[in-house]
Amino acid sequence: MDGECTDDVPKTNNRPTKVCWYLPIIPMFKRLFASADDASNLIWHSVGKKNDGLLRHPADSPQWKTIDHLYPEFGTEPRNLRLGLASDGMNPFGKLSTNHSSWPVLLMIYNLPPWLCMKRKYIMLCMMIAGPRQPGNDIDVYLTLLIEDLRKLWVDGVDVYDANVGNTFVVHAMIFCTVNDFPAYGNLSGYNFKGHHACPICENNTSFIQLKHGKKTIYTRHQRFLKHYHSYHRLNKAFNGTHETDGSPEPLAGHEVYNRVKDIVTVFGKTRRKDHADKNIWKKRSVFFDLPYWTNLHVRHCLDVIHIEKNVCDSLIGTLLNIKGKTKDGLKYS
Repeated sequence: MDGECTDDVPKTNNRPTKVCWYLPIIPMFKRLFASADDASNLIWHSVGKKNDGLLRHPADSPQWKTIDHLYPEFGTEPRNLRLGLASDGMNPFGKLSTNHSSWPVLLMIYNLPPWLCMKRKYIMLCMMIAGPRQPGNDIDVYLTLLIEDLRKLWVDGVDVYDANVGNTFVVHAMIFCTVNDFPAYGNLSGYNFKGHHACPICENNTSFIQLKHGKKTIYTRHQRFLKHYHSYHRLNKAFNGTHETDGSPEPLAGHEVYNRVKDIVTVFGKTRRKDHADKNIWKKRSVFFDLPYWTNLHVRHCLDVIHIEKNVCDSLIGTLLNIKGKTKDGLKYS
């Protein structure tokens, strides 16, 4: 591996609790542009995309156009890279009861056409965090190496040879957004996704009910996120018995989030004692705010639709078929 970092908290056998391997991304991008075919595909969003007003690709999104407007020098060079970052925990030992968690950090290149974006060849493994427990809030410590390279790519750029046109140019790159499930969303964004205020849009105005028997928290007032003329607004009994007339809250802009977290003193480590600060809905200043453009992005963190659809489908099928351990119908859910 080109880079390696380890925790400084040893076990009793003097082995680190976690190991992090970092694979520098700049050499990967240089090899990508060294292929004429790949270099040609990297400008597809500028020369090959249909401009018919439909959303087929991240290049059709308002955020892409906002970046072009805010940073015209970056936007006018179609070879500059816009990247998606994804990370999640997995157990490489399958269903065995091995106490281990591996967190790969992957980069996707949104310059490519949609039929290539998600191909294995173009998904870059830039970091692997391995250990007996998930990194959780401490993931920022490991991401620092990646953020340093991303900051260099944004501020200074890197000289790269383009085999498609046969010249050398300065390539810049940025993180367009992150794509994760909800727990990883909280770890990367710094929002406390557990408890009564789990919605990062509603924050303190999150509507919740504590179940009497199951002691779990459920969240209500979802109708306000629908359009005003939607028929669900009139189905009071199907929800919590109230008629929702309020509009949906506006998501926080990047500078608003930064103002909430800029003064938070983050203490990393799993062994620290719980204190009053842990009750804050924002638990840390995310390491992504070290990137100069991060506060100007309208959408910084996205939820993985596959995880959401799978969990909803599993719960629905488990309840309808009354599958033991999967049904949501019972005393503890009331």
